[in-house]
Amino acid sequence: MLLGAVLAGLTLIAAGCGSDEGEGENIGESATEAPTSSELMDPQAFAGRVAAPDVVTINVHTPNEGSIDGTDLTIPFDEVASSTELPDDRSTQLAVYCRSGNMSADAIDDLEALGYTDIAELDGGFDAWRASGRPLEPAG
Repeated sequence: MLLGAVLAGLTLIAAGCGSDEGEGENIGESATEAPTSSELMDPQAFAGRVAAPDVVTINVHTPNEGSIDGTDLTIPFDEVASSTELPDDRSTQLAVYCRSGNMSADAIDDLEALGYTDIAELDGGFDAWRASGRPLEPAG
């Protein structure tokens, strides 16, 4: 009888291991909290994101060395957490970049901590943007 109970328990554990249900969920995460999503994009995909309607594009590089055409906000990466310029709607699609990707990674951590749920980051920053043949607007 004890062996049967142990085997039944192991069967339940094994069944749970093969399930896709709940994959990616954080234990203890409230069902009402929206999951955050950030995606690293190559210059071509990022260009499409920036061109999409309702996307807010943010240059977080400091000092300002230029911007991608279509940039809505320039906020130094270390001021993102305290910025009053960010959209109130935390589900707003964001496109974030810096020169190489280091500062934007820090900014994205802050944006996720603030509750933003749809963030794209330019892989390799505007160095990669320029290397792909795309221009930068001069710093202004």
